[in-house]
Amino acid sequence: MPSKPITSVCARAVYVPGDDIDTDRIIPARFMKCITFDGLGKYLFHDVRKDESGADKAHNLNDPRFSGAGIILSGNNFGCGSSREHAPQSIQRAGYQAIIAGSFAEIFFGNSTNLGIICVTVGDAKREILAKAIETNPQLQVSIDIDAGEICYGEERMECAIKANARESLMSGNYDPLDELLSGANAVEDVAHNLAYMRRV
Repeated sequence: MPSKPITSVCARAVYVPGDDIDTDRIIPARFMKCITFDGLGKYLFHDVRKDESGADKAHNLNDPRFSGAGIILSGNNFGCGSSREHAPQSIQRAGYQAIIAGSFAEIFFGNSTNLGIICVTVGDAKREILAKAIETNPQLQVSIDIDAGEICYGEERMECAIKANARESLMSGNYDPLDELLSGANAVEDVAHNLAYMRRV
């Protein structure tokens, strides 16, 4: 059974500046000892947000003005480095539904799409304009429409891009590979039933 189709998201945004933000910065390796992904959200960008004593550093993700934001705005090559699935899991479990960046690392992009996280790309100049708008008005609602390929905020509109296969899978609700696997459970059972070595004596 397909997941719920995702065509757009509308939420407040937070700017996390920097190019080449790797998955170890998104979720440090020492927090990956969990059996499930539950609770990973509180460790999102931990070493960027916290000092050695655990106290908050000055960072947009700690700024109460951006509390409750659902979209991350960032730089180029977001999610590079190791292919750990924990990175997009921590982003989703921290409450973020979408990421706007200059570009994405391929595996991170795929892992995010599989979770239903919208990942769209926008050029440097337009992202800078959006970052200033968010800083000026942290309550600004940012809307990403992947069908129209457009980001809207206030009276402004800008084009965004998403890979065609990701766009199709999100809009059709076929982005979760586990759902696809479970949808074929009856066919798997039928094949197994007809295998001689699987038949009970």
